[in-house]
Amino acid sequence: MIENRPLATFVAHLTLVVGVVVIAFPLYLTFIASTHTAEAIVQNVPMPMLPGDNLLESYRLALFGGQTRTGSTLPPVAPMLVVSLVSALVIAIGKIAISLLSAFAVVYFRFPGRSVVFWAIFVTLMLPVEVRILPTYKVVSDLGMLNTYAGLTIPLIASATATFLFRQFFLTVPDELVEAARIDGAGPMRFFKDVLLPLSSTSIAALFVIQFIYGWNQYLWPLLMTTHEDMYPVVMGIKRLLSPSDAATEWNAVMATAMLAMIPPALVVVLMQKWFVKGLVDSEK
Repeated sequence: MIENRPLATFVAHLTLVVGVVVIAFPLYLTFIASTHTAEAIVQNVPMPMLPGDNLLESYRLALFGGQTRTGSTLPPVAPMLVVSLVSALVIAIGKIAISLLSAFAVVYFRFPGRSVVFWAIFVTLMLPVEVRILPTYKVVSDLGMLNTYAGLTIPLIASATATFLFRQFFLTVPDELVEAARIDGAGPMRFFKDVLLPLSSTSIAALFVIQFIYGWNQYLWPLLMTTHEDMYPVVMGIKRLLSPSDAATEWNAVMATAMLAMIPPALVVVLMQKWFVKGLVDSEK
């Protein structure tokens, strides 16, 4: 029997509404600022709370760059969005592919030192990125991969976390499936492709969302890796739009760029929400 408790229901809904307002209000301010001119944002205190009439101009300026009303020249953000999209996709797909294969090898292949190999992978979780970033940069620089997509993505596609998650899932797969595949004459890669991959689909989808956002939001590594403007991701583009000197910052273009930078990861989360939640909470795999 379900108890009807109006007060508890009201408090729960009120908490949810307050949480949504707290989270959404900065996004609303960002969008509103992107619809006004830079002068209107700076001169009006407090900032206008209703949309302005400069929306198309602000987003055109952000996407394609050009001359502003104050005489400064802004770089186009469209190429940066492409760099971020390619990097995020390669990092997400690369992490999942390598993690699936490494977990498959650790669980289903018997070789000397198997446990040592797994713990050697797992112990890398204890090393923060900042500890490994200088040696990694040295290796990438010596290989001539600066200002390349390979340099932006390859050092980031190894993931001990994803390997551990797939290993734990593979350990729950019944041995009867392995024996049945062996009796049917399926080799290791056939078993991996026809049995393990379909069973892992929800976990793969959940990890794809997480790793795509991880790759999209990268800032420190691209900051070290790139010196050419045509290889800057959009996160670095936002930083570039902020004037470090006395020059006026084009806040409308900055806010429009921030909104554009939020759209791809938001779309990934919305479109894959069902798979993402199922991959995190589904235990009947």
